[in-house]
Amino acid sequence: MSSKRIYRSTADGIRLKSFPVTVKETDLWVAVSSNSYYEQLPGETEQLVWQKRLILEAYLEHNPDFAKSFEPFLLQAAAPDIIGSMVKAGNLAGVGPMAAVAGMIAEEAGKHLLQKSPEVIVENGGDIFLKVVKPVNIGIYAGSSPLSGKLALQINPLQTPLGVCTSSGTVGPSHSMGRADAAVVVSESCALADAAATAMGNIVQSPEDLQAALEFAKNIKGVSGALVICSDHVAAWGDIELQKVSPKKA
Repeated sequence: MSSKRIYRSTADGIRLKSFPVTVKETDLWVAVSSNSYYEQLPGETEQLVWQKRLILEAYLEHNPDFAKSFEPFLLQAAAPDIIGSMVKAGNLAGVGPMAAVAGMIAEEAGKHLLQKSPEVIVENGGDIFLKVVKPVNIGIYAGSSPLSGKLALQINPLQTPLGVCTSSGTVGPSHSMGRADAAVVVSESCALADAAATAMGNIVQSPEDLQAALEFAKNIKGVSGALVICSDHVAAWGDIELQKVSPKKA
C-alpha cells in the first residue's frame, strides 16, 4: 500500500502526465512533463526496471545473505553499482541493504527519466524520487492514525532532486520492527531516505519514542529532515515544511 499521495493542482494536471509501471513486486506511479516524449517513456521505464531487477536478482542468487540481513552488510568483493548504493544506504542507517531497495529503484528510474523530462516524480510504494519546477505537496498516509491524510510535506523546487520515503509498522507489506504509523525521511539520496525511514520506524513502539526516533535520524549523515506519526502524535525535525490538508467536499 502506498504511504503517500501526491496532491497536485489543476495546473499540475495539465503540466504533468502520469503512467503506471508494474514489474513483479515493483509498482511505480510516474509523472513527467506533458511536453516530454511521453509515448516512449512508459516502455523505457519498464525496461529500466527490468534491467535493475535482473541485476539485483542475479546478485541475490549468489549472495543469499544479502537479502536476509537486517544489519549493516560488508561487501566481500566488487558489486554492481545498485548493490553498492543499497549497502551504503543501509550501513549509514544501521539496517540491512534491502531496506533501501524501493528507494533505489525509484531513484534509478527518476534519474533516467530526467534525461527526457525536466520534471519527474516516481513513487514506488510510498518511496518517492522527485525533481519539480513548482512546489508540490506530498500527502502523508498513516493507516488508522487520526492524522492520516491530514498532513502533507510541501516540497520546494530548490530542494529537488530529492528522495522522500516512508516506512510503517502498521501499513503495507514492508518489514518493520516498530509500530510507527508513518516514519518519513527526506534526503538527496532516495536509497538513504528509504533505509533511514526503516531504521527510524524500527525505534517507535509507542508515542513516547517519537523524539528518540528523530534524534536517531538527525545523526544519519545525508538525512535533511524527518517526521514520524504514531497514533494521534506527530513529531518533525529538519528541512521540511508541513501543510494541513483540507478535507474534500462531498
